[in-house]
Amino acid sequence: MSACCSGHCSTDEPAVDPRFRKALWIALFVNALMFGVEIVGGLKSGSVSLLADAVDFAADAANYAISLSVLSLGLLWRARAALVKGVTMAAFGLFVVGKTVWSALYGAPPEAYTMGAIGVLALIANLGVALMLYSFRDGDANMRSVWLCSRNDAIVNLAIILAALGVLGSGTRWPDLIVAFVVAGLAVSSARIVIRQARNEIARATARPTTVDVPIVINGERQSTGGIKDMAFVPKGTGNKP
Repeated sequence: MSACCSGHCSTDEPAVDPRFRKALWIALFVNALMFGVEIVGGLKSGSVSLLADAVDFAADAANYAISLSVLSLGLLWRARAALVKGVTMAAFGLFVVGKTVWSALYGAPPEAYTMGAIGVLALIANLGVALMLYSFRDGDANMRSVWLCSRNDAIVNLAIILAALGVLGSGTRWPDLIVAFVVAGLAVSSARIVIRQARNEIARATARPTTVDVPIVINGERQSTGGIKDMAFVPKGTGNKP
C-alpha cells in the first residue's frame, strides 16, 4: 500500500472522491449556462473569439458529462473517455482555425463593449471552476483533462477581455482574430497532452502479465501448475500423502 501511495504502482480500481464528483456537476452546469450566454453574445457582438469560446463551453460541458459517466469505472474506461475528450479538443482547435481564417477574409470588427462584458463574466465563471478542480490536476488522464479544460478556459477569457480593449482602441478585428488563434493553439496543445497520457494508461491497463508453466515437484514427481509466475518447490516426502 505504501508503494502505491508513493506513486510507484497503480490500480484499475477507481477511488472516487465525492468532492471531485460534486465539482464536475457544478462545472457541467456552469459550462452549459455559459455556452448559451456566449452564443447570444457572440452573435450580437460579431466576435469570433466569443463564438469560439462558446463552442469550447459546449465541448467542456460534454466532456464533464463523459467524466461523470465513467467516474466509477476502471482505469481502462476512464482512459478511453480521456482519449475521446482529447480528440474532441483537437477537433475543436481545428474548427476554430477554420472559423478564424474565414473571419479574417470576410469578417467585420466586433462590438467591443459586449465582447468585453461577456469576457469578464466568463472569466469569473471559469476561475471558480478551475479553483474547484485545482487539487485534482495531478490525477489520471481523465482528471487531468478536466483540469486542463478549466485552466485553458480562464486563460482564453482573459485574452478575450484584452482583445476587446484592443478592438476598442484600434477599431479593427485583428485582436479578436488573434485571440481565436490562441484558443485553437491551447486546444490542440492540451489535446496532445491528454491523448498521450490516455494512450499510455490504456496500454498499461490492457497489458497482461506473461505466465510460464513452472513445474512443482511433489513426492519426486514433476507436476504442471498451468502457468504461474512464481516458482515453488516442495521437498520430497513433504507433499500430500494418502
